[in-house]
Order: sequence, then structure tokens, then C-alpha cells
Amino acid sequence: MTRCARGFSLIEVMMATALLAAGMALAFAALSNATRATTAAEVESARNERLRAAQGFLRRQLEGALLLPMEVPRAGEEAPVFEASADHLRLVAPMPGYLSRGGPHVQEFRLVRGAGGLRLEFQHQQLSPEGPIEHERPPEVLLEGIRDARFAVRTLDETGEAGDWQADWETVGRIPRLVRLELEFTEPRARWPDFVAAPRLGQSLPPGAGAGMLSPGDPAPPPETPGPVR
Repeated sequence: MTRCARGFSLIEVMMATALLAAGMALAFAALSNATRATTAAEVESARNERLRAAQGFLRRQLEGALLLPMEVPRAGEEAPVFEASADHLRLVAPMPGYLSRGGPHVQEFRLVRGAGGLRLEFQHQQLSPEGPIEHERPPEVLLEGIRDARFAVRTLDETGEAGDWQADWETVGRIPRLVRLELEFTEPRARWPDFVAAPRLGQSLPPGAGAGMLSPGDPAPPPETPGPVR
């Protein structure tokens, strides 16, 4: 007797196709989730790296602030060596060699409001005996997407105790002992660690010191004549 070959029924084919489609959907979902997680991790890592770089650069420039006037002083007046307000800092410090031709530069950190919120900009001018040279390039954006930010400075009072944090620094010829930047991003996952920098020359000067510093083009004072030996 001849046996008839029996194939798959239509229901079996449909069930196999449905199982295959479900498996492919699960595999695609897993691959898509892994891709999104990898992309989010890369974005988070790049943002944290940029935050660390911005903090490191800001700290290095503030700690290296120099007691040099930012402008050529007028006759009988003293030019400031450090300026600060809630939305900007201005100081003289050396620039990294890969960003300039060396020497002291007038540097400015400014909080500027734009369409996407605040951004932290940096600009520098080379300091010459005639004053700062014109800007060589447009401001560099260090950070953006900022919801709120403010600078503050702190120094010692007349009694040698730590004073209050203040937004404005108008003391001519002196550098504050501490500089703080409080910052919040519009992105909730972006965190700005507490930032406080201590300028080295601000730590080494007692209250009231720092006045009468030489400008970049001033000659050195003549040596004192020693008195008679007794």
C-alpha cells in the first residue's frame, strides 16, 4: 500500500510564523534598549568629562592669578588686579602654552544668557606694557545649558577672620582668598560639584597688602642703599 506524505497544516505554519515574529521582536527590543543605554552612557560620560575639564581649567587659572594691573593706571590712580561680580570674573594669569604665545593674559569668565539658558564663556587678551591687546578670537563657550549660576568671593576681615561670601569685589590691588561658582543645569542629571578655588597670591598676602604692585612695563625699583654697619 502506498502511504501519502503528510505536510504541515495551515495552523501549524501560522503558529511557527507567530513564534518567529515574537522572537524577532524581543531580540530587536533588547538590541534597541542596549543601544539606547550605550548612547546615554556615552553622553553622560562626555558631559562629565566636559564638566571636569571646565572645573580644572577654571581652578588652574584662578589659582594662578597674578598681582598685575589689568590696565595701564592713570596718574595718581591704581589699576585693579582682580574684578568680580555675580556674573563675571576678570583677572590676570598665565595661559597654558597650547592656548597662547605665553606671558600674562587678561582673562574673563562671563555668564551670558542665551536662547537655551545661561552659558559660561571665556575670553583672554595678552597683556603688554601698553595694556591688553585686542581679542584674538571670539569667546570660547566652556559650559552651556545652565539654569542658574553665580560667582562669589571671600577674604579675611580686619580682624583676620573669614568674612562673608560677597558677589562684588572692588578692592583695588588685592586678590580674594577664595572664589566660588555655584551652578545648576537645566538637565536634572547634570550635576556641578561644589567649586571653590583658592588663588595662591590671595593666600600669601595679609589683609591690606598688594597695593603698589608694578605694572608689566614698569622698571624695577632701585636697590636700597645699605646703612653703616654698627
